[in-house]
Amino acid sequence: MTRLRWIALAGERVARRVGRWVYDRAALAPIFDFLDKHKVPPELGRTRKGWFYVFGQALVFVFLAQIVTGSALAMKYIPSPDHAWHTLEFLNTEVVWGGFVRALHFFGASAMVLLVFVHMSRVVITGSYKYPREVNWITGVGLLVLVLAMAFTGQLLRWDQDGVSTVMVAATMLGRLPLVGERLMEIVLAGDTLGGATLSRFFALHVIVFPLLMIGLIGVHVYLVVRNGVSEPPRAGRPVDPGTYRMWYRRHTEAGNTRYWPDVAWREFVFVAVVYAVIFLLAVTWGPKGPGAVPDPTMVEVVPRPDWYFLWYYALIWYKPAALDMVVLVWFPLLVFPALVLLPIFFGRGERAPTRRPWALFAVAATILLWATLTVSAIQGDWIPDFDTEPVPEAVLEDAPLGVRDGAGLFYERGCQYCHMALERGGTYGPDLTRSAREMSRSDMAVRIVMGIGNMPAYQGILEPGELDAILDYIFWTLGPDVTPEGD
Repeated sequence: MTRLRWIALAGERVARRVGRWVYDRAALAPIFDFLDKHKVPPELGRTRKGWFYVFGQALVFVFLAQIVTGSALAMKYIPSPDHAWHTLEFLNTEVVWGGFVRALHFFGASAMVLLVFVHMSRVVITGSYKYPREVNWITGVGLLVLVLAMAFTGQLLRWDQDGVSTVMVAATMLGRLPLVGERLMEIVLAGDTLGGATLSRFFALHVIVFPLLMIGLIGVHVYLVVRNGVSEPPRAGRPVDPGTYRMWYRRHTEAGNTRYWPDVAWREFVFVAVVYAVIFLLAVTWGPKGPGAVPDPTMVEVVPRPDWYFLWYYALIWYKPAALDMVVLVWFPLLVFPALVLLPIFFGRGERAPTRRPWALFAVAATILLWATLTVSAIQGDWIPDFDTEPVPEAVLEDAPLGVRDGAGLFYERGCQYCHMALERGGTYGPDLTRSAREMSRSDMAVRIVMGIGNMPAYQGILEPGELDAILDYIFWTLGPDVTPEGD
C-alpha cells in the first residue's frame, strides 16, 4: 500500500467517525428519517412538471445568501448621513472584494423579488392556494410584503439621490392615506423630515427586524408545506373537495411512492445552483449598484429612479391622469394585499386546472404585461432625471471665459444638468436650456430659475450671490458667439 493510499484511507476513517459522532450527538436521525420517508406527488419526481415547483426552495437559499453578504456589508457600513455614502464608496474602491460583495447583495435582492413573484404566479396558475393550503398562501403574501420591504429599505441605505427621493415619494404617498396617513409618514421618516433618524430606522429594519420576521415566517411556511403536502399538478375534471381531498392526496402520494429526497430535491438544488451562478455572473459583469449622486436637498421634488422592481409603480404615478390620484396613490396599495389574502377564502375549492380557470391565466398575464410596459416606459422615458450625467469636459470649455467655466461647474453641481440639457449634455426631464436661451431673455430665465415652475424647485435662497449670473453666463454661452436670443 502506497503512502498516499494509506493517508486517504486514514482520512476516510476519521471523516466517518466524525460524521457518526455529529449524527448521534446532534440527533439528526429524525431529520434523515423524515427526508427518507416523506412522500410527494409522483408527478413532481417523474415528469418535467417538477421544474415548476423549484422556485420556493430557491427563494429560501437566496435569502440565506443575502444574510451572509448583508452581514459582511453591515460590518463596514456606518448608518449616518455624513458617512453612509462615503462608506459605500470606500467599499467599492478600497475594501478587498467590497464592491463584489455589494454587487452580490444587490443582484441577490433582485433575485428574491423576481423569485417571489414567479413562485406566487405559479401558485395562482395551478390553484395551489386552494384547500387545504389557504394559510400557506396567506403566509406567502406576508413573505411577499417582507421581500418588498427589504428591497425598499435597502435603497435608502445607499444614501444617494435616487434612494432619498424614492423614500420621500413613498412617504408622501403614505401621508395621503385616510385617517392614519400623517402618523404613518412620521413613523416611516422617524420624524417630520427625512434625515439621520430615518436612515438609522431603515438600517435597523433592513438588518434586524425584517430578516427576523422573514426567518420566522419562512419557518411557518415550510412547516405548512410539509404538513399539508406539496400541491400536485392540477388536472382538468379533478376539483378540490374539502370533504375528500386529504384522503385522496394521502392515497395518491402513497401509491406514487415518490420521496422528496432524492427524487424531487435534486431538481431544486440544480435550480439553486443555476440561480447562484447567474447572480455571480451578474455581479462580476455589472458590479455594485451605486451609490449615485450625493443627496441634494434642492432635488427632492423630482421623480426618482428607484431600483428596477419598483420602477413600474413610479412610472404609474407619473403617467396617471390627475383624476386618478386617490386610486393610484391611496386605494391601490391599500387594497391589493388584502385582496391577495382573501383570494383563497373566496376561491378555496373547485377546479385547479388552468384550462378550467382562464381568469387565473389572464390575471397573471395581464399583471406581467402591465409591469413590463410600465417598466420599459420608465427605463426609456424622459420623465426621470439623469443622475449619471457627467460634467462638461475641460477641453470643451478651454476657450470659454472664467465666468462661463464657473457656471458650467455650478450647472452640474446644483443639479441643473440632471434635468436639463446644454451643449447636448444632460437630462431630458426638463427643456433643453440651449434651445430655451434662444427664445427667452436673460432676465426672464433668471426669474424662472429663482421662482421655479411646475416640478422645478425655486432656487431662491439656494444659490449663493453670483452663482445665478455664472449659470446664466454658461447657458447663454452655449448659443455660440453669433446667435442672439430672440427674447432680447
